[in-house]
Amino acid sequence: MIKFLHSMIRVSNLEDSLKFYIDALGLEEVRRKEVPKGKFTLVFLKAPDSDAEIELTYNWDSIEDYGNARNFGHLAFSVDNIYDMCASLQQKGIKILRPPRDGHMAFIKSPDNISIELLQKGKPLPSQEPWASMQNSGNW
Repeated sequence: MIKFLHSMIRVSNLEDSLKFYIDALGLEEVRRKEVPKGKFTLVFLKAPDSDAEIELTYNWDSIEDYGNARNFGHLAFSVDNIYDMCASLQQKGIKILRPPRDGHMAFIKSPDNISIELLQKGKPLPSQEPWASMQNSGNW
């Protein structure tokens, strides 16, 4: 089973973005996470009648120009067993760019170069090979 979780969008001005998504579009903030060590803020929004969320990522010190499609980060899905899912994807010729070394998270890309995050439903699975020693590949 697979369930859509959220789409992530990088924003250059959190206040302006919240005004747009909340005030203009009518989404509601469901949670927020400040990460001082990483110098970023995550704000999760959703439509009143939906479980799917938009994750706004605000990098505090970023001067990156998001006008070149870097503002869209990834789609995220929860999976029942991240190892089985990644093995199945590999069998279908899909490259695992960020292997699930931690039993929790992996990244792949769509044919159109859209990053897809796979997250283990519930608690992370115990680390296991070949995933535990597999290196990252490319970018996601």
